[in-house]
Amino acid sequence: MPLIIVTGAVVGALSVLLVLSGNPANMGVCVACFLRDIAGSLGLHRAGVVQYLRPEIAGFVLGSFGIALAKKEFKVTGGSSPVIRFLLGIFVMIGALVFLGCPLRMVLRLAAGDLNAVVGLLGFTAGIFIGIQFLKRGFSLGRSYEQVKANGYILPALAVLMVIAALVRPSFLFFSSKGPGAAAAPVLLSLAVGLIVGALAQRSRLCMVGGIRDAILVKDYYLISGFASIFVVAFLGNLLFGQFNLGFAGQPIAHTDGLWNFLGMLLAGWGSVLLGGCPLRQLILAGEGNLDSVITVFGLLVGAAIAHNFGLAASPAGVPAAGKVAVLIGLVVMAAVGTLSRPVIVGKPSARSTAVSA
Repeated sequence: MPLIIVTGAVVGALSVLLVLSGNPANMGVCVACFLRDIAGSLGLHRAGVVQYLRPEIAGFVLGSFGIALAKKEFKVTGGSSPVIRFLLGIFVMIGALVFLGCPLRMVLRLAAGDLNAVVGLLGFTAGIFIGIQFLKRGFSLGRSYEQVKANGYILPALAVLMVIAALVRPSFLFFSSKGPGAAAAPVLLSLAVGLIVGALAQRSRLCMVGGIRDAILVKDYYLISGFASIFVVAFLGNLLFGQFNLGFAGQPIAHTDGLWNFLGMLLAGWGSVLLGGCPLRQLILAGEGNLDSVITVFGLLVGAAIAHNFGLAASPAGVPAAGKVAVLIGLVVMAAVGTLSRPVIVGKPSARSTAVSA
C-alpha cells in the first residue's frame, strides 16, 4: 500500500482519537486553530477562549526534524523572498480563521458531516486553480540558498521548550479555562500524535494544496489520495463513535455563511499555492531545515494574532465586517504578489526554491 495512503489513514484515525480524548469536536488536528491557540498562549492576542500551547504543533516539527536527520535529508536553506512569505502567511491564516479551519480541518469537518466544509472545499479548490494560473505564467518567489546549519535547529529547540511549557504551565503564559482552548487531549498523547504525523508527513510529502494542485496541473493523484484516505478513515471513525452529524447548522466551531466560507478558503488556497504548500506542509518543511517555511510559520502566528486582536476571525455567530474586509484585501494582495513576482535566474535553482516545493 502506498505510504501516502497509510499516512492519511493514520492521520484520520489519530484525529478521531484526539477528539475522543479531549480535543474540540471536529478539530482532532487543525494547524490554523492550533497556531492561533499558541499565539494566544504567548500573549500575542488576548482572546481568552483560544489560548493553549498545542503539543501537536511541536510534534509535527520534531517528528519531521527527527526523521529528516535519520534519513540524512536535513538541509538548511533559505533566502527565498522572506518578507513576501511572511506576508502571505498572515493572509493564509486570516482566510483560514474566517472559515474556521485549515485545509486539514476542512477535510475532518467534512468527515464529521459538516456540509459547510463542502463550500470551503469549493473555495479552496478555486483558490488553488487561480494560483496555478500564476504558476503557469512564471510566478516564483526566487531561489533558496544553503544557510548556516545552526539556523535549522532553532525551531526544533523552540518546539522542545513549548512541550516543556505545556507540561509545566508557567504563570507568564496564558491558558484558557473555557472554550476551545480549554478542550485538549493529554499533553503526552497530543505530542505522540504530532510526532507520528510529523514523521509520516515528512516521508510521504502529505499536502492538501499539493494534492489538488498536482491533480489539476499534471493529473497526478498521489498526494490527493492521502487526503481521501484521511476522509474515509475519519468518516468511519466518526460513525463508529457517534461523532457524525450531517448538515449545515449546529456544527461545532463553525458558521453557515457560505459566501465567506468560500472566500476565506479561496484566500487560503491561493496563498498556499504561492507559498508552495499548506500550513501543515510548511511545518514539515520547517522541521527539515527550510527557513523559508519557518518564516511562513511565523507569518501564520502573526496572522492569528492580527485576526483576534483586530476582530477579523469568524465565530459560530458568523463573520465580522472587519474579517470580510480583510479577506478582500488579502485577495488583492495575492493578485499583486502573483503578478509582480517573476523568476530571477542566477545559476541552477534550488529544489526548495520554487513555488511548488510541496
